[in-house]
Amino acid sequence: MADPGAASAPKPSSSVKLVLLGEAAVGKSSLVMRFVNNDFQENKEPTIGAAFLTQKCNLPTRTIKFEIWDTAGQERFASLAPMYYRNAQAALVVYDITKASSLIKAQHWVAELQRQASPGIVIALVGNKFDLASTTAPSDATSNGDDADATEEQDEEGAETDARKVPTKTAKAYADEEGLLFFETSAKTGMNVTEVFTAIANAIPETSLKGSRGVGGQTSLGRQEDSARVNLTSGRDAAGPNGGCAC
Repeated sequence: MADPGAASAPKPSSSVKLVLLGEAAVGKSSLVMRFVNNDFQENKEPTIGAAFLTQKCNLPTRTIKFEIWDTAGQERFASLAPMYYRNAQAALVVYDITKASSLIKAQHWVAELQRQASPGIVIALVGNKFDLASTTAPSDATSNGDDADATEEQDEEGAETDARKVPTKTAKAYADEEGLLFFETSAKTGMNVTEVFTAIANAIPETSLKGSRGVGGQTSLGRQEDSARVNLTSGRDAAGPNGGCAC
């Protein structure tokens, strides 16, 4: 007969240091805020240096506490990246599916992680802004007069046209070749955001979790909240709203 207390026994909990890398304005911070707080801000300020947040992910057999370093994408901060991905057990390398050059930058980050990050780091290649890859065809406007002008405006706004510049099969072929997890996401709608972090949590080997401790976790911040943000340029930190586990 099964032990009635077994079901209520607490699951083992492990901290995992995770870093986000990618070109500026691909939506790294928006992905993190969607995961941590289930929130999206349309006009978000660029990250300066890096931001730190935490969130728990409950798996069937264990709880993973992600200690997330969201790095700035501007080139002037690129030299700081090794400080954040050092000893990281996982990384999200993000590109914008509407900007082909952002995938090239993502490939650069993947190569750097493979060369300099911890052996066995779990890397997920994430194509963000799927909400802009509309499958809606333009309306039955003709190519004349006002209708043509309207269609042109729709093209400029991306309202009814597919703004995708990176084909899914291109990015996935690269991810498969490099042994990366691959997802296309929308921080705006929340599509696949939880799934990315859950997949990473499941992909991290049990052996690497034993005694794991992410740099910059609760010990350094002295906080118990499930989410926190640090302004690394001023040294101030402020607790964010506690969100339930997003996984």
